[in-house]
Amino acid sequence: MGAHGVTVPPTTGRTLPLTTRPEASAAACSTVSELDAAVVDCRACPRLVAWREQVAHERRAAYAEEDYWGRPVPGFGDPSARVLVVGLAPAAHGANRTGRMFTGDRSGDWLFAALHRAGLAAQPTSTSRVDGQRLAGVRVTSAVHCAPPGNAPSPQERDTCAPWLVREIQLCRPRVIVALGGFAWTALLRDLAQMGAALPTPRPRFGHGAEWFIADASGAADGLWLLGCYHPSQQNTFTGRLTAPMLDDVLGRARALAGEA
Repeated sequence: MGAHGVTVPPTTGRTLPLTTRPEASAAACSTVSELDAAVVDCRACPRLVAWREQVAHERRAAYAEEDYWGRPVPGFGDPSARVLVVGLAPAAHGANRTGRMFTGDRSGDWLFAALHRAGLAAQPTSTSRVDGQRLAGVRVTSAVHCAPPGNAPSPQERDTCAPWLVREIQLCRPRVIVALGGFAWTALLRDLAQMGAALPTPRPRFGHGAEWFIADASGAADGLWLLGCYHPSQQNTFTGRLTAPMLDDVLGRARALAGEA
């Protein structure tokens, strides 16, 4: 049964290895491309597997003729990025449909437009995995790689998915991490502590424009900066809580701290 009591069809076409131990699978990856391939085959969280596949089977009417991705969504961008942007999770009819992080929904429209204005994206839009979009010096990813019901992963699902993000940070070795929203901020603090960062007590609180330097995070050359930014969700952008200049300011600060400005 699916997350809302609907029968979920089995994955079609391909035989998936049952990657139910992300910690071991992530640790075995020595490159970002290996990590991306391993993420795609993860089936560790039954509720998320059921939901992402149910959504891909039922589809939204506007996308009824499209083949949904319906799998975990890997990070996208420069494998040696000095700036890593971390969101919450793929949107059910956005990245879960297109297979590219922050692609196919309003949040992604805002983010990629801002990345383009900052000189980090080749195009101001991201619509599909084959649209020619390229990122330079930045990579976008999320704390949870599967679309969750109600856009709300459980704490257990966040922690189960954590090894993927930990390994992504270790392999990319960013100078700056931008957390889009409080969920990503909290997940990153937990992951950085696991990597050896000595965080203050109480831990830094999320806020738009918040900045913290993490001096001893394992795998980060010369330490890294953690920046907070409101998530470009419709709730935030429609109400004016997050404006384009506010997002531009955070990305500009990230570029400056990363030495990309």
